[in-house]
Amino acid sequence: MPRRARSMSESGYMHIIVRGIGKQILFEDMQDFRHYLNRLERFCLETEVRICAYCLMDNHVHLLVHGESDSTILLMKKLGISYSEYYNKKYDRVGHLYQNRYKSEKIETERSLLAVFRYILQNPEKASICKSSEYRWSSYGLYGNPPEFMDISLIKSLLGDYKHYKEFIACESDEQFMDYEEIKHDDEWAKKELKKCLGIASGTALQNYSRADRDNAISKLKVRGMSIRQIERLTGINRNIIQRA
Repeated sequence: MPRRARSMSESGYMHIIVRGIGKQILFEDMQDFRHYLNRLERFCLETEVRICAYCLMDNHVHLLVHGESDSTILLMKKLGISYSEYYNKKYDRVGHLYQNRYKSEKIETERSLLAVFRYILQNPEKASICKSSEYRWSSYGLYGNPPEFMDISLIKSLLGDYKHYKEFIACESDEQFMDYEEIKHDDEWAKKELKKCLGIASGTALQNYSRADRDNAISKLKVRGMSIRQIERLTGINRNIIQRA
Protein backbone atom coordinates (compact mmCIF):
# COMPACT_ATOMS: atom_id res chain seq x y z
CA MET A 1 0.00 0.00 0.00
CA PRO A 2 1.47 3.40 -0.95
CA ARG A 3 2.22 5.88 1.80
CA ARG A 4 -0.31 8.64 2.36
CA ALA A 5 0.95 12.04 1.25
CA ARG A 6 1.89 14.34 4.09
CA SER A 7 -0.43 17.17 5.02
CA MET A 8 1.73 20.28 4.89
CA SER A 9 1.22 23.66 6.52
CA GLU A 10 -0.05 26.60 4.47
CA SER A 11 2.08 28.93 6.60
CA GLY A 12 5.25 26.93 5.90
CA TYR A 13 5.84 26.33 9.63
CA MET A 14 6.07 22.71 10.79
CA HIS A 15 6.99 20.94 14.03
CA ILE A 16 9.01 17.85 13.11
CA ILE A 17 9.85 15.01 15.49
CA VAL A 18 12.37 12.28 14.67
CA ARG A 19 12.65 9.25 16.97
CA GLY A 20 15.07 6.35 17.14
CA ILE A 21 13.53 2.97 16.33
CA GLY A 22 12.51 1.14 19.50
CA LYS A 23 13.79 4.13 21.51
CA GLN A 24 17.20 3.63 19.89
CA ILE A 25 19.79 6.15 21.08
CA LEU A 26 20.60 8.54 18.23
CA PHE A 27 23.53 10.35 19.84
CA GLU A 28 26.17 8.41 21.76
CA ASP A 29 28.73 11.19 22.18
CA MET A 30 29.38 14.86 21.46
CA GLN A 31 30.73 14.08 17.99
CA ASP A 32 27.34 12.62 17.05
CA PHE A 33 25.48 15.73 18.17
CA ARG A 34 27.92 17.94 16.28
CA HIS A 35 27.67 15.82 13.13
CA TYR A 36 23.87 16.00 13.12
CA LEU A 37 23.91 19.79 13.54
CA ASN A 38 26.54 20.10 10.81
CA ARG A 39 24.35 18.10 8.42
CA LEU A 40 21.28 20.06 9.47
CA GLU A 41 23.00 23.36 8.68
CA ARG A 42 24.34 22.12 5.34
CA PHE A 43 21.03 20.71 4.10
CA CYS A 44 19.04 23.73 5.29
CA LEU A 45 21.25 25.97 3.21
CA GLU A 46 20.93 23.61 0.24
CA THR A 47 17.13 23.38 0.40
CA GLU A 48 16.47 26.95 1.61
CA VAL A 49 14.48 25.64 4.58
CA ARG A 50 15.16 27.54 7.77
CA ILE A 51 15.16 26.32 11.37
CA CYS A 52 13.31 28.36 13.98
CA ALA A 53 14.22 26.10 16.92
CA TYR A 54 15.87 22.76 17.49
CA CYS A 55 16.53 20.41 20.38
CA LEU A 56 18.55 17.20 20.08
CA MET A 57 17.77 14.70 22.84
CA ASP A 58 19.41 11.28 23.27
CA ASN A 59 16.83 9.32 21.29
CA HIS A 60 14.77 11.94 19.49
CA VAL A 61 14.97 15.32 17.78
CA HIS A 62 12.60 18.28 17.69
CA LEU A 63 12.76 20.76 14.81
CA LEU A 64 10.65 23.85 14.16
CA VAL A 65 11.11 24.53 10.46
CA HIS A 66 9.90 27.11 7.94
CA GLY A 67 9.99 26.48 4.21
CA GLU A 68 8.24 25.28 1.09
CA SER A 69 6.56 21.86 1.43
CA ASP A 70 8.74 20.09 -1.15
CA SER A 71 11.88 21.65 0.29
CA THR A 72 11.03 20.53 3.83
CA ILE A 73 10.44 16.97 2.62
CA LEU A 74 13.76 17.04 0.75
CA LEU A 75 15.57 18.42 3.82
CA MET A 76 14.31 15.58 6.01
CA LYS A 77 15.15 12.97 3.39
CA LYS A 78 18.72 14.23 3.02
CA LEU A 79 19.17 14.55 6.78
CA GLY A 80 17.69 11.14 7.51
CA ILE A 81 19.79 9.26 4.95
CA SER A 82 23.02 11.11 5.73
CA TYR A 83 22.89 10.71 9.51
CA SER A 84 21.70 7.10 9.35
CA GLU A 85 24.64 6.18 7.11
CA TYR A 86 27.05 7.99 9.41
CA TYR A 87 25.67 6.36 12.57
CA ASN A 88 25.49 2.80 11.18
CA LYS A 89 29.03 3.00 9.85
CA LYS A 90 30.44 4.45 13.07
CA TYR A 91 28.75 1.91 15.35
CA ASP A 92 28.92 -1.06 12.97
CA ARG A 93 25.16 -1.63 12.84
CA VAL A 94 22.67 -2.36 10.07
CA GLY A 95 18.99 -1.67 9.57
CA HIS A 96 16.71 1.27 10.18
CA LEU A 97 17.80 3.90 12.67
CA TYR A 98 14.52 5.79 12.87
CA GLN A 99 11.05 4.87 14.10
CA ASN A 100 8.96 4.91 10.91
CA ARG A 101 8.73 8.23 9.09
CA TYR A 102 9.34 11.43 11.00
CA LYS A 103 6.26 12.94 12.60
CA SER A 104 5.15 16.37 11.39
CA GLU A 105 2.60 18.79 12.81
CA LYS A 106 1.22 21.80 10.95
CA ILE A 107 1.44 25.25 12.54
CA GLU A 108 -1.04 27.80 11.25
CA THR A 109 -1.32 30.46 13.98
CA GLU A 110 1.11 32.69 15.82
CA ARG A 111 -0.08 31.27 19.13
CA SER A 112 0.67 27.72 17.98
CA LEU A 113 4.06 28.84 16.67
CA LEU A 114 5.04 30.29 20.03
CA ALA A 115 3.68 27.28 21.94
CA VAL A 116 5.74 24.84 19.84
CA PHE A 117 8.81 27.08 20.03
CA ARG A 118 8.58 27.12 23.83
CA TYR A 119 7.82 23.38 24.04
CA ILE A 120 10.90 22.45 21.99
CA LEU A 121 13.29 24.54 24.07
CA GLN A 122 11.77 23.32 27.34
CA ASN A 123 12.48 19.65 26.50
CA PRO A 124 15.69 19.26 28.55
CA GLU A 125 14.06 20.82 31.61
CA LYS A 126 10.89 18.71 31.26
CA ALA A 127 13.12 15.62 31.05
CA SER A 128 14.92 16.70 34.27
CA ILE A 129 18.27 16.94 32.50
CA CYS A 130 19.09 20.58 33.21
CA LYS A 131 17.70 24.07 32.82
CA SER A 132 16.68 24.94 29.28
CA SER A 133 19.26 27.72 29.24
CA GLU A 134 22.06 25.27 30.14
CA TYR A 135 21.37 22.58 27.54
CA ARG A 136 24.12 22.41 24.97
CA TRP A 137 22.27 20.76 22.10
CA SER A 138 19.37 23.11 21.56
CA SER A 139 19.04 26.52 19.91
CA TYR A 140 18.23 28.24 23.20
CA GLY A 141 21.41 30.33 23.25
CA LEU A 142 21.14 31.43 19.61
CA TYR A 143 18.21 33.83 20.02
CA GLY A 144 20.41 36.93 20.05
CA ASN A 145 22.60 35.91 17.10
CA PRO A 146 21.10 33.08 15.03
CA PRO A 147 23.30 31.48 12.34
CA GLU A 148 22.43 31.63 8.64
CA PHE A 149 20.49 28.36 8.59
CA MET A 150 18.07 29.69 11.21
CA ASP A 151 15.28 32.27 10.85
CA ILE A 152 13.55 33.49 14.00
CA SER A 153 12.52 36.89 12.68
CA LEU A 154 8.79 36.26 13.15
CA ILE A 155 9.31 34.85 16.64
CA LYS A 156 11.46 37.83 17.59
CA SER A 157 8.77 40.18 16.34
CA LEU A 158 6.30 38.44 18.65
CA LEU A 159 8.51 38.03 21.73
CA GLY A 160 10.75 41.07 21.58
CA ASP A 161 14.13 41.31 23.26
CA TYR A 162 16.20 38.65 25.04
CA LYS A 163 14.70 39.49 28.42
CA HIS A 164 11.16 38.81 27.20
CA TYR A 165 12.39 35.70 25.40
CA LYS A 166 13.84 34.22 28.61
CA GLU A 167 10.67 35.04 30.54
CA PHE A 168 8.57 33.38 27.88
CA ILE A 169 10.59 30.15 27.75
CA ALA A 170 10.47 29.99 31.55
CA CYS A 171 6.64 29.91 31.58
CA GLU A 172 5.71 26.65 33.31
CA SER A 173 2.08 26.35 32.22
CA ASP A 174 -0.33 27.32 29.48
CA GLU A 175 -2.03 29.61 31.98
CA GLN A 176 1.24 31.48 32.49
CA PHE A 177 1.71 31.53 28.72
CA MET A 178 -1.71 33.14 28.26
CA ASP A 179 -0.99 35.69 30.99
CA TYR A 180 2.33 36.51 29.34
CA GLU A 181 0.64 37.10 25.99
CA GLU A 182 -1.92 39.43 27.52
CA ILE A 183 0.36 41.58 29.64
CA LYS A 184 3.62 41.70 27.67
CA HIS A 185 2.81 44.82 25.64
CA ASP A 186 -0.60 46.42 25.32
CA ASP A 187 -1.63 48.87 22.61
CA GLU A 188 -1.09 51.91 24.82
CA TRP A 189 2.54 50.87 25.16
CA ALA A 190 2.69 50.33 21.39
CA LYS A 191 1.36 53.84 20.67
CA LYS A 192 4.03 55.34 22.91
CA GLU A 193 6.67 53.28 21.11
CA LEU A 194 5.49 54.66 17.76
CA LYS A 195 6.14 58.19 18.97
CA LYS A 196 9.38 57.35 20.77
CA CYS A 197 10.87 55.20 18.00
CA LEU A 198 9.57 56.90 14.85
CA GLY A 199 8.41 60.31 16.03
CA ILE A 200 4.86 59.84 14.71
CA ALA A 201 1.56 60.08 16.56
CA SER A 202 -0.37 57.69 14.32
CA GLY A 203 0.77 54.42 12.80
CA THR A 204 -1.26 55.05 9.63
CA ALA A 205 1.41 57.58 8.66
CA LEU A 206 3.56 54.61 7.59
CA GLN A 207 1.19 54.02 4.67
CA ASN A 208 2.58 57.20 3.04
CA TYR A 209 6.23 56.17 3.44
CA SER A 210 8.30 54.85 0.55
CA ARG A 211 8.57 51.08 0.53
CA ALA A 212 12.14 51.12 1.86
CA ASP A 213 11.36 53.64 4.61
CA ARG A 214 8.17 51.79 5.55
CA ASP A 215 9.97 48.43 5.84
CA ASN A 216 12.78 50.03 7.84
CA ALA A 217 10.25 51.58 10.24
CA ILE A 218 8.38 48.30 10.65
CA SER A 219 11.65 46.49 11.32
CA LYS A 220 12.47 48.99 14.07
CA LEU A 221 9.07 48.45 15.69
CA LYS A 222 9.53 44.66 15.67
CA VAL A 223 12.97 44.98 17.24
CA ARG A 224 11.42 47.13 20.00
CA GLY A 225 9.11 44.21 20.82
CA MET A 226 5.92 45.24 19.05
CA SER A 227 3.99 42.24 17.75
CA ILE A 228 2.94 41.81 14.14
CA ARG A 229 -0.68 41.89 15.27
CA GLN A 230 -0.15 45.25 17.00
CA ILE A 231 1.63 46.77 14.03
CA GLU A 232 -1.15 45.59 11.74
CA ARG A 233 -3.81 47.13 14.01
CA LEU A 234 -2.07 50.45 14.48
CA THR A 235 -0.85 50.99 10.93
CA GLY A 236 -3.46 49.30 8.75
CA ILE A 237 -0.63 47.66 6.80
CA ASN A 238 -1.11 44.11 5.52
CA ARG A 239 0.27 41.38 7.78
CA ASN A 240 2.28 39.74 4.99
CA ILE A 241 4.11 43.02 4.35
CA ILE A 242 4.87 43.34 8.06
CA GLN A 243 6.19 39.79 8.28
CA ARG A 244 8.56 40.35 5.34
CA ALA A 245 9.88 43.71 6.56
